[in-house]
Amino acid sequence: MTISEVSKKYDISADTLRYYERVGLIPRVNRNKSGIRDYTEEDCGWVEFIKCMRAAGLPIETLIEYVTLFQQGEDTLELRKEILIEQRKQLIEKLNEIKTTIERLDFKIERYNNLSVKHKI
Repeated sequence: MTISEVSKKYDISADTLRYYERVGLIPRVNRNKSGIRDYTEEDCGWVEFIKCMRAAGLPIETLIEYVTLFQQGEDTLELRKEILIEQRKQLIEKLNEIKTTIERLDFKIERYNNLSVKHKI
């Protein structure tokens, strides 16, 4: 796939894809004879993974570290697993904070709903 096809498929700009590759968020993408990036299914898997992780708020630095370790091979399995476990833990903490905030908002909204009903009577 060309960079424009990948850009369209994952709704990511071509500039972002180039940036991801340049900083090491995705492994280097092979190029065809004309020098145009030729994304494989595996490359697309990395794009999808990084997009998902960034959407969840994982730091770029952490993801670069993960990809770098991945490229170093199987000797880094445990380190990669530790990164994922730590990021999962942080996401669960954020999720709990968000749930608490939603509960507080629901409470406040309900109070406004009750005030509206009282003023209509």
